[in-house]
Amino acid sequence: MSTMTVNVYDLDGKPKDKITLPKVFETKLRPDVIRKAVVALQTHRLQPKGRNPMAGKRTTAESFGVGRDLARVPRVKGERHPKAGSAAFAPSTVGGRLTHPPTSQKRLWKRLNKKEACLALASAVAATANREVVGGRGHRVEQVPNLPLVVSDSLEEVSGTKAAKETLKNLGLWSDVERVLNSFKRRSGRASSRGRGRKAAKGPLLVYGQDKGIVKAFRNIPGVDALKASDLNVEHLAPGTHPGRLTVWTESAVKTIDERLVGAD
Repeated sequence: MSTMTVNVYDLDGKPKDKITLPKVFETKLRPDVIRKAVVALQTHRLQPKGRNPMAGKRTTAESFGVGRDLARVPRVKGERHPKAGSAAFAPSTVGGRLTHPPTSQKRLWKRLNKKEACLALASAVAATANREVVGGRGHRVEQVPNLPLVVSDSLEEVSGTKAAKETLKNLGLWSDVERVLNSFKRRSGRASSRGRGRKAAKGPLLVYGQDKGIVKAFRNIPGVDALKASDLNVEHLAPGTHPGRLTVWTESAVKTIDERLVGAD
């Protein structure tokens, strides 16, 4: 039986009650299993990619053979036109086929054992309770009163960005949002035309039981994500395979995650 008891804070950042954390928060940190689970999840977003089987082969090119002091690569037939005699078809030539083109039959989807997936999520949840791990990930935790940070269910009823900002300040999380605001960087090159021209750090994650306005209230604050406990996966808690994201749990979210991960430790 877990004996880990923490304060439950209200929206003003003051202790309101106490809660005994489920045993899942005592799971041993397993960064190797977390990394494996996150990489498997990332592969599920990949799309099959292939090439036309005839790409680079639509040509009359044929080797001239030996005796002309020329390389024996295939060359375009004919004479008195620009392409006549120029190398084609072969992988080393301009407009030729690829040596090993990508194929749509390639297996992209990585599978994961159920027990491994469960252990990875449990370990990532437990990492949110370790101040050293969370701080080591880069989050500003100096003003956060306690980790894991458990807040009353009234957080789910917050409506409006102004009220959301006040709540983050009261809970000591605003310095981490400022870290996100200072982290925005522009990528050079093609990235901007493909919708990924700007990158930023990850800020606090809010895990709730029921959405009563929390998603709309916090969605315009950079770096802050609000997620339902039943939809939580390991990548949300360990972006980029790095465990220890600064996470805020509501009371109902703690109960939900306990029901999901019974026996995972």
